[in-house]
Amino acid sequence: MEYITLNNGVEMPMLGYGVFQTPPDETERCVSEALEVGYRLIDTAQAYGNEEGVGAAVAKSGIPRDEIFITSKIWVSNMNYERAAASIDESLEKLGTDHIDLMLLHQAMGDYPGAYRAMEDAYKAGKLRAIGLSNFYPERLVDVCNLAEVVPAVNQIETHPFRQQDEAHAVMQQFGVAHEAWGPFAEGQNGIFTNEVLAGIGQKYGKTPAQVALRALMQKGVVVIPKSTHRDRMGQNFDVFDFALADEDMEQFATLEDPAFPRIFDHFDSNVVGWMLGELVKKQQLGGGTLY
Repeated sequence: MEYITLNNGVEMPMLGYGVFQTPPDETERCVSEALEVGYRLIDTAQAYGNEEGVGAAVAKSGIPRDEIFITSKIWVSNMNYERAAASIDESLEKLGTDHIDLMLLHQAMGDYPGAYRAMEDAYKAGKLRAIGLSNFYPERLVDVCNLAEVVPAVNQIETHPFRQQDEAHAVMQQFGVAHEAWGPFAEGQNGIFTNEVLAGIGQKYGKTPAQVALRALMQKGVVVIPKSTHRDRMGQNFDVFDFALADEDMEQFATLEDPAFPRIFDHFDSNVVGWMLGELVKKQQLGGGTLY
C-alpha cells in the first residue's frame, strides 16, 4: 500500500474501496471481501444508507481498528451546526466505532460553514481524526481554507481520465489539501475499459485500462476509491502497486482530458442543485426529526 500524509500528519491510503450505490444488504459482504483483498481505506457516506454494513464488516474482520481508515460524509440535510454535530454522533454509532478517520461535508450547500464548525469541534474532541470536503470546487475551497480554523485535509471531487482536474488540483496543493477522486472510472462511461490509449499503455506493463487509470491518477498525487461488488474486480483494482508509469505514459494519459465530456454529477446545473437543496428545505420544515 502507498500512503499520503495529510496536512495534520495523519496517514491515508492512496487506494481505497468506495461503497456508493452499494445496497445496504450487500455492503457487509462487499466490504468484508475488500478488506480480505487488502483494502484498508473504506469510503461511505450518510446519504449512502450503508454505514451500518461498513461498521459490521470492520468489526468482524479481525483487523485492528487503527489499521483501517474509514471515511464518511455529512449530507445536505444536516448542513448546519446542530444537525451536523448530531449526525456525526449517529454516524459513529452506525459504524460502531469511537472515531471516524475522515469526515467530509458532502456538498457545498446549505449552512456548510456551520456544519464545518461542528466538524472542527468533533475533531478537537477526538471523534474525527481528520476533516475535509467533497464536491467543493476552487472558489468554495478557497473560501473554507481562508476562513476555517482547521484547514481541510482532503477535498473529494469527480476525477478520472477524461476530467483530470489539474486546475483544481493546483489550488488544493496551494492550501495543502489532499486531492481525492470519486468516480475514477468515469462511471464506466466513454468506453474507459476499452480505451485505446489506456490499453496501449497497459500492454507495456501487462495491465488493464482500469489499472492504468488508477496508477496514473495515483502518480499525479490523487487518492482513488474505485467501487466494485465483485471480488475478482476488487482484486484487479488493488493490483496496481507493482508497476509505475514512465513519463511518456503519463504524457499520453494527459491527452485523455476531454472538456466536452459531460459531468457525471453537474454541480453547476441549477436543476441538480435545486433537487439537493430541496432535501434541506424539507428537513427544515420538519424541524429536524430523523437525521438521515
